[in-house]
Amino acid sequence: MKNVMSSIHQRQQQQQHLLSDPNPISPRSSPNWGRSASVFGRTWLLALLTLVVVLGVVLPDLRAPDGIFGGSKVAVSKWRDYTMEEAVPFVAKNGTLIVCAVSQPYLPFLNNWLISISRLKHQDKVLVIAEDYATLFAVNSRWPGHAVLVPPAPDAQVAHKFGSQGFFNFTSRRPRHLLYILELGYSVMYNDVDMVWMADPFPYLQGDHDVYFTDDMSAVKPLNHSHALPPPGKKGRTYICSCMIYMRPTDGAKLVMKKWIEELQAQPWSNVKKSNDQPAFNWALNRTAAQVDLYLLPQAAFPTGGLYFKNQTWVQETKGMHVIIHNNYITGFEKKIKRFRDFGLWFVDDYAVESPLGRI
Repeated sequence: MKNVMSSIHQRQQQQQHLLSDPNPISPRSSPNWGRSASVFGRTWLLALLTLVVVLGVVLPDLRAPDGIFGGSKVAVSKWRDYTMEEAVPFVAKNGTLIVCAVSQPYLPFLNNWLISISRLKHQDKVLVIAEDYATLFAVNSRWPGHAVLVPPAPDAQVAHKFGSQGFFNFTSRRPRHLLYILELGYSVMYNDVDMVWMADPFPYLQGDHDVYFTDDMSAVKPLNHSHALPPPGKKGRTYICSCMIYMRPTDGAKLVMKKWIEELQAQPWSNVKKSNDQPAFNWALNRTAAQVDLYLLPQAAFPTGGLYFKNQTWVQETKGMHVIIHNNYITGFEKKIKRFRDFGLWFVDDYAVESPLGRI
């Protein structure tokens, strides 16, 4: 009994010493190390489990929809809720903006187009109408506020072949977007992104015309050709390109957009009649020409791809006059890129830093 009491007394003295000593011995050499290590282990195990739970909850919220672009949940929600009413006045400069419509597969073309526009100092007035959420987040994460998505987004997120139903669904939304911008009171230029700016187009948009457009025919016109709507072709309508349009917020321009929407509804895509938006645009122009001030832009400045890429004699004769080049009259994603490269017009490989988006 005496020995037991002596042992308890010694243990109490050791504990008091450990509590009062400002520089105690290391836990491993302490008589209480085993018990301390046990508590220490349980504490860290609890902390580790807590960390795992927190990461499991937080990390999914840090991933944007479509799983490819980072950003906070708040930022993702913000861009999902971002509207035309907010985007248009944010982007517009002096009442004018430049618009394109893009889905994710065409982001490289968007970047190429933006590089050419940036070189002419007009990039700040560009609004990208995203046709899928991946594009919306890709652009706004790098260039906040310059992309907007108008629901509902088309289902497919692949590069559509010209003449396919997917291509029709994609392009048939265009006049609604443009009409909405006009209704907000802004002038708007629309471009397809398979275009390259060689010079500033705005000096060519003089006067008070309602709608400016380009001819899609490759036949060479005189340099002093008429700026009136050309005569109809074999199909009873003109062949104006719907890929480069400039409009002022006038009743005439709004009328053309409304008629374009009507024509698209009257000519839906089918397996038999594989429509696209361009014939409907031409019918809209033809049927409103008497009511609207229309203006055909000069061919030398705004040539179709069937002329610029296929008639090098004409290109040399009009050298220095080219303003916007359209890479049409060719189908296929890779074929368009190759042709741009062959003509020294594919900039994203070496000049991505000049784009507001950087390298994407």
